Amino acid sequence: MASKSNWYSNAAKAASRYAGRPATFFMALLVILAWIVTGPLFGFSDTWQLVINTGTTIITFLMVFLIQNSQNRDTEAIQIKLDELIRATQGAHNALLDLEELNEESLDAFRTRYGALAAAARKGLRDGLRDTDTPEA
Repeated sequence: MASKSNWYSNAAKAASRYAGRPATFFMALLVILAWIVTGPLFGFSDTWQLVINTGTTIITFLMVFLIQNSQNRDTEAIQIKLDELIRATQGAHNALLDLEELNEESLDAFRTRYGALAAAARKGLRDGLRDTDTPEA
């Protein structure tokens, strides 16, 4: 099972890299221009229109999965890097590791606590205090 997942991951990475290149954009633009130019040759028929509609729909459908795969990989990598920064930083709260796995209520509780810390820090800055301590969350 891992090899199928690895195959998809590698294929998705390669396709994402290729799809994001300027040459790919210009190739798609050329396809559309060729379609427009052939319009009079085919009398702007329903089949002529169906070709571009079907082609763009299929490509869009597949790109949704590629984009989601790329976003998932990027998000996971960022989360791991952030977790490592929290873990390695003296005074950081290890309870913040892996927050993305918590339910909404737990996330809201953390957000409320950090919102209160931010409000207090902004008030302190207005009062001339420094904003460099590490208060308990």
